[in-house]
Amino acid sequence: MATSSNPSPADEGYYDFHDEDDAAHLHALGYTSEFKRDMSPWANFSLGFTYLSPVVGVYTLFAFALATGGPPMIWSFLIVGLGQLLVALVFSEVVAQFPVAGGVYPWARRLWGRRYAWMTGWIYLVALLVTIASVVYGAGPYIAAAFGIEATVNNTILFALGLLVLATIINFMGTKVLAQAAIIGFTAEIIGALVVGIWLLVAHREHNLGIIFDSFGAGGDGNYLWAFAAAALIGIYQYYGFEACGDVAEEVPNPGRLIPKAMRRTIYVGGAAATFVCLALVLAVSDIPAVIAGEDTDPVSTLLTEAFGTVGARIVLFVVLISFLSCAMSLQAAASRLAYSYGRDDMIMGSSALKKFSETRHVPPYALLLAAAVPAVIVIGSKFSTDAITKIISFAAFGIYLAFQMVVFAALRARLKGWVPSGKYRLGRWALPVNVAALGYGVVAMINMAWPRTPGAPWFDNWIVALSAAVVVGIGLVYMTIHPLHDRSTAPYDDAIPR
Repeated sequence: MATSSNPSPADEGYYDFHDEDDAAHLHALGYTSEFKRDMSPWANFSLGFTYLSPVVGVYTLFAFALATGGPPMIWSFLIVGLGQLLVALVFSEVVAQFPVAGGVYPWARRLWGRRYAWMTGWIYLVALLVTIASVVYGAGPYIAAAFGIEATVNNTILFALGLLVLATIINFMGTKVLAQAAIIGFTAEIIGALVVGIWLLVAHREHNLGIIFDSFGAGGDGNYLWAFAAAALIGIYQYYGFEACGDVAEEVPNPGRLIPKAMRRTIYVGGAAATFVCLALVLAVSDIPAVIAGEDTDPVSTLLTEAFGTVGARIVLFVVLISFLSCAMSLQAAASRLAYSYGRDDMIMGSSALKKFSETRHVPPYALLLAAAVPAVIVIGSKFSTDAITKIISFAAFGIYLAFQMVVFAALRARLKGWVPSGKYRLGRWALPVNVAALGYGVVAMINMAWPRTPGAPWFDNWIVALSAAVVVGIGLVYMTIHPLHDRSTAPYDDAIPR
């Protein structure tokens, strides 16, 4: 639980880090952890990788991205990957100094203060819960295809809920089981991506590499840049998840050194795998104009059936479904640790339940239930929305990016006020330019996500992403006014900047 004291950086030993004694480091930050440090560096990386999940990101949005931007949409993986690497570098410095469970919320708390942290965590939590819904919903059609069942709306919802239940059960089994499941998911995803990608490139390649410079008329007669920007949602959706490595900081030994490495590896390996998978699919699609024209709305299933046959395609789909399951459980782990961190600091109504900890399973049970119940409601609610998956993903990605940039901005503010990172990972003289570049990239990415692209649609549908974000922020502000529990929280805050 959190201590009631608010240690000062001036206190002796406050930033005197202990290479071997993680408990002492955490105690110096004002906390005593109830988690077991059962998560190996390999498992921590696997957790971030399966959250980022190249297969889930590519398979979910491939049809949309190819139809919207044509083959050149693949360049979004490189652009977004470089931008998110900058964000990961900023996060690495912060988590190295403050390896506390919950990720962006405790980081914002130490960099700025309680109110700012509350809003950062609120936005991130809502976006995480929506992202969980997007992953299990996106898996629905593939589950249907794997079992040879029609992917109706009702079937998709039913399968999504089933996957959500399974992910929740795995998470309830504890950190050690979660870590093992993450490693299995990572292994299955890498093998599946390599086997499918290599087979498509060797035996079913229809185009040469020059195709990635040919839009095939995507975007119509307008400026192609706008079509590419819209299709870049596939890259934007792909490159978050690395922060999950820091969400479980109290379950990893030597987190100040190992988590920054895991974050960067997640970007490198995940980005390379996603680009490879997408490239293999693009080069193997025989009739790209049909996809762009909307005649082939599910090119992935079409392609897998053509390449592997009916039986082989189902086997591949079962491997793909392991990726979806791993991604969902990693997201749940991140969301539950954030909710637990909120509760531990007594920041929100229901804190007494959210901070409860199972001594047998070493997990926060009620925080995990929250990470299952809310996505379930969103999945069921998708029945009443057209093009539900794209809308869900768009808001989820925007919310995640907004929370990311709130931490990046808080870090920049703290630097300008005198904060000098003192963890085991430091950027040195590159810290300020990297921080500024990360903030600039994030702002551009959010503008791109929120920008309306369907002039003929109703205004509220056109601005759905920005409106949804405004609603979430508005609800948060109202709540903070009515129930200012954050102001009474005694856990340490606003102590990164020297006094």
